[in-house]
Amino acid sequence: MNKIKAIEQKFSTRKEFPAFHVGDTVKVFVRIPEAPDKFRLHPYEGIVIARKGSGVNETFTVRKVSFGEGIERVFPLGTSAIEKIEVIRSGKVKRAKLYYLRSKIGKRATKIDSKEDKGAQKA
Repeated sequence: MNKIKAIEQKFSTRKEFPAFHVGDTVKVFVRIPEAPDKFRLHPYEGIVIARKGSGVNETFTVRKVSFGEGIERVFPLGTSAIEKIEVIRSGKVKRAKLYYLRSKIGKRATKIDSKEDKGAQKA
């Protein structure tokens, strides 16, 4: 197993992204090719509902609700298509996978208590 991880680290060209967890609202900027030498950045904002894998094979799933329809997109962290990731809001959740948000509608599907709100209420 150590040989596999050593090879992955050798060939990894992974960028440094901010630390984000499941339940956080993030904005992922994806490079979209327009022409052979031209790209544009497309923002995709939503809630991180899952993180899987480790090392080069790590992926995360972002869910957003657009025009009343839920859309999920899986992003590999090791890809060069992701330009940057911004953490909009940190969420406080008790689960590793938030698949239950698929059955929620409206504000219940997007409202997750933030870490800052919980600390301010107790103090």
